[in-house]
Amino acid sequence: MNIDAIAESRRHSHAFDEGNPLAERNTRRAMWLTLAMMVVEIAGGWWFNSMAVLADGWHMSSHALALGMAAFAYSCARRYAHDGRFAFGTWKIEILGGYTSAILLMGVALLMAFQSVERLFNPSPIHYEQAIAIAIVGLAVNLLYAWWLRDHHSHGHGHHHDHHHDHGHHHHGHHHGHHDHGKHHHHHHDLNQRSAYLHVIADAATSVLAIVALLGGMVFGASWLDPVMGLVGATLVAIWAWGLIRDSGRVLLDAQMDAPVVEEIREAIEQGDVHARISDLHVWQVGRGKYACTAEVVTRDPVEPDVFHKALSVHEEIVHVTIEVRSNATA
Repeated sequence: MNIDAIAESRRHSHAFDEGNPLAERNTRRAMWLTLAMMVVEIAGGWWFNSMAVLADGWHMSSHALALGMAAFAYSCARRYAHDGRFAFGTWKIEILGGYTSAILLMGVALLMAFQSVERLFNPSPIHYEQAIAIAIVGLAVNLLYAWWLRDHHSHGHGHHHDHHHDHGHHHHGHHHGHHDHGKHHHHHHDLNQRSAYLHVIADAATSVLAIVALLGGMVFGASWLDPVMGLVGATLVAIWAWGLIRDSGRVLLDAQMDAPVVEEIREAIEQGDVHARISDLHVWQVGRGKYACTAEVVTRDPVEPDVFHKALSVHEEIVHVTIEVRSNATA
């Protein structure tokens, strides 16, 4: 077999994530329904001369934009899944969509807080009956979204086949391997889906708070409840947004050397049958619960990289491995 045939036999796909077609479909459905609800609220607010309902309609426009962005991210990740320009696949397009969506969510929280404070100091007449009716409809719609977008914890993706690429090729102590195991026992969250879900939950929570505030104002004349509940809602939304910014930002920046899989890699290499120490290690995420790693391993005696490659192969979440071995003879 010539060198071209050997090289061809060792090539493999870098599309490590199988996507989330159910979440993509439901996100797109939620986007269209959000747009429809947004039009209803804006038209209703204008017709009933209710600034509260009108403001909520424009507030929903930001959620429609975020849901559209999430759907677009899914579509792009799927479309470019086998594009050679992406060194480790397109999964991070979804993470980028979630991160951008979280920033939008933070903007919504700040806008809600600003409007609530303004209304607290400059109260305006509220059309309670119409506002409550539309808030209830909005809550019902958001509960439907939440049902669509609830996290399925990747249960629906056990249908792909097992693949195992274990090539014995190594050169100057380097060994490169690729694993793609079909059985996943861990639950891995979809950050893009989570961002869409949080926009929906934020809308639902603000609808609940609005209903409580409007009922309190209508029954007890406590008009101050409306802006106070607005501030509570803004705080909740900001907390959720910050959590998503933190989690998606860590993935985008490859700040995951504290992930449990890193310690598993160290144990597999340093506590095996061969006396070895890791001198350099890089681990980063390339899919939902899937990681790539490169490592330089120092050994007392010459050892084939394949020994460490096989030791790591039991960890199904490690799907792309490159190992360089340095022994006393080559150091």
